[in-house]
Amino acid sequence: MQPEDKIVILTGAGISAESGLATFRDDGGLWAQHRIEDVATPEAFARDPVLVHRFYSMRRTQAAAAEPNPAHVALARLQRDWPGEVVIVTQNVDGLHERAGATALHMHGELSRALCAACGHRWDAPSEMTPETTCPACAQVSARPDIVWFGEMPYHMDEIEAHLADCAVFAAIGTSGQVWPAAGFVREAARAGAETVEMNLERSEVSRAFDTVRIGPAGRVVPAWVDGILTAGTGGTTGGAP
Repeated sequence: MQPEDKIVILTGAGISAESGLATFRDDGGLWAQHRIEDVATPEAFARDPVLVHRFYSMRRTQAAAAEPNPAHVALARLQRDWPGEVVIVTQNVDGLHERAGATALHMHGELSRALCAACGHRWDAPSEMTPETTCPACAQVSARPDIVWFGEMPYHMDEIEAHLADCAVFAAIGTSGQVWPAAGFVREAARAGAETVEMNLERSEVSRAFDTVRIGPAGRVVPAWVDGILTAGTGGTTGGAP
């Protein structure tokens, strides 16, 4: 790697697990109490907006109480100290990257934001939203969480694909490899010649597509990987022992 090389990092729910935020595949927690079809689709919102708003208000409260862990802090440090560009693309909606001091492209939206289904206006969401919450721009009773639900198009896809096409390193952290289009990002980056590395508690559905797989908790594996990049600055820093 050269100092001007671009690094693109995809993060999933696994990076926030050590901050106390469970993924929807974990036992226990909010997701275990609800079917995805009942709280995370446009059809669910149309059918029972009270339930969906209540679910996301609870998630909003949980995320606000969570703190960034060493993996979030390490990525913020990489973004700050790497001479080239470091682009963080996240599937997470918890805002922990920003609270650690990083910037990120939120392809699945943000819990802290609200969206008007009528006029498209976005604003900072109150801690609790209900079907009676009005849009501050058009005054319509049409507020929803600014979240990309299953069946909807992720945000920032053109920008993300442009970054994947010219990065030198692509890393995926805490992702299952089961949610598309993010599961295909490693192949897009590899076609562009990027070195690819996966960091996860266990191998994902797409681990075989990566050059290197590092197994372990994000709070340990990610800071070690960042240290290697910043101290050595060579392509070999993404490989090696976990």
